[in-house]
Amino acid sequence: MGIVKIADDLHAEIRKASGAMSRSINAQAEFWLKMGMLAEFYPTKNYQELTIMLLQKADVNIFGGVNE
Repeated sequence: MGIVKIADDLHAEIRKASGAMSRSINAQAEFWLKMGMLAEFYPTKNYQELTIMLLQKADVNIFGGVNE
């Protein structure tokens, strides 16, 4: 683990988003970093598709036992 230097205005936006998303500031920053990295590796996928990929990797049954 290390320290990442970010601009004060970006930190303020992370703080606001973390409150809205019920995440810690660190968890919100990590989520945005992860989504940005996935978007670079999978540029043809949209946000919903990337989120589904994360949930499936975590073995979350996103359909709750209901057929698609």
